[in-house]
Formats: sequence, structure tokens, C-alpha cells
Amino acid sequence: MDLEQLGLNQELVVAWGIKIILSILIFVVGRLLAKGVAQVVARAMGKKVKNEALVEFVRTILNALLLVAVFAAALDHLGVETTSLIAVVGAAGLAIGLAMKDSLQNVASGVMIIVLQPFGFGDYVEAAGVGGTVEKIGLFTTMLVTPDNREVILPNSAISSATITNYSARLNRRIDLVFGIGYGDDIQKAKEILHEVLSEEPRILVDPEPQIAVAELGESSVDFIVRPWVARSDYWPVRFDLTEKVKLSFDAAGISIPFPQRDLHLYKEE
Repeated sequence: MDLEQLGLNQELVVAWGIKIILSILIFVVGRLLAKGVAQVVARAMGKKVKNEALVEFVRTILNALLLVAVFAAALDHLGVETTSLIAVVGAAGLAIGLAMKDSLQNVASGVMIIVLQPFGFGDYVEAAGVGGTVEKIGLFTTMLVTPDNREVILPNSAISSATITNYSARLNRRIDLVFGIGYGDDIQKAKEILHEVLSEEPRILVDPEPQIAVAELGESSVDFIVRPWVARSDYWPVRFDLTEKVKLSFDAAGISIPFPQRDLHLYKEE
């Protein structure tokens, strides 16, 4: 190998070395810029949009798109034909999409949940047969924390295809209680006691007005429905307290609360 050819090879190596270094710099700097731009857009969007899940979703998608653009720019600087590469990536993406259709269905369902907002962070919901507080909403899954502090991870497709009950969507909730008294007890007196118990509970709302009525003449009891309205945060404390107070008040007034009984007859064989 003569000196002239050796010099050309060295120049080629130096040129490619510079291209590689610049391409790496383009990718590294572009990646940082993409992350920064996505965060700036997310912060600006967060000032106008209160849905944290939607803001996080937009930030993730924008960051991914910018990273693709940065990667294409770095390859282009190396002289790689990006048009052919995009075609190959597209074909590979189609194959991967067919193989991961269940995962993509979860992503589509996650987008629907984020955009339509059937629930948000901190809401107590029942979805796909599970009840809990929404802890995290992701593209693939949603995390619920049950009242006994268990974490339940649900696929988004299972949530979007099932009935969703959001107990935190409204400020007030109605408590539905049923109390039974004996057929020999005074119905009017029992109603007066129920009204008195409700009137002494300050957490019960005046509007809508609580409902007390005879609902059914059961097999062994006269059943009253008691339906007061409370703030959603007071639902369980008031429900528990009312059950106890009604029982104590009925006992003090001599009103019985029937319970199922069975008569057992024994016959002696001769």
C-alpha cells in the first residue's frame, strides 16, 4: 500500500469518525431537547387542563415522536437512506401490531379512558368486578387500591368493556337502609323514632329530604326503608352510626327487630 492510498484511507476514517461523533451528538442533544420540549408542553398544558392522566399521555406521545425524529436526523447525517428505513420500520410495526393486538387494544382503551375521563386519580370506582381507589392510569393498565390496601392491576381493555361505577363522581350520596319491626309493634311509633334518629344526625342533608316509608310486609316483619342523603365522605360513618342508633332506640322503646327463626319438632318413635 503506497503512501497516497494510506493517506486516503486515513482521511476516510477521519471523515467517518467525525460523522459518527456528530451523529451521536445529534442523538444525545436531540434526546435532551425532546425531553425538555415534552416537559414544557406538559407544564403549559397542565395549567389549563386538570386531567393529569391526559397531560402525562400527551407528554409521553410527544416525547416518543420527537425521539423518532431525532433518531432519523442522526441516521440521515450518517448518510443512511431514511425513506427505506421508514418502510422497513412500518412493515415491522405492522407485524408487531398483529402479534400484539391485545396489548394495542389495552393502549386504545387507555386512550379512551384518558380522553373520556370516566374517572380520575383518587376516585373510588368499581370496574371489571373490582372496587378501589384509582391510584394510576397508564396506557396499558390501571391500578386500583382496595379498601384493605391491596393493589389491583387491571388491563384497560377489561375496564373499557365493562360497566364502570364511579362513587366519587357526585358530591352527595344516598344511604339506603332497611329496618324491620314486628307485626305486633306500633308502626307510627317506629316512624317517629326513625325521624328522631335522623333529625339528631347533623351530617344528614336537609335537601334532599330524607325518606322514611313502609316498604314491604315481609314474612316475619314490617320493613321500613330509610333513605337519607349525606356528603360522599360521610357515607360509611353515617351508615354505621345510623344502624347502631336505630337498634338502640328501638330497644329503648320496646320495639322488636325480628330475625329468622326455625321451629324444630322431635318425634319419638314407638
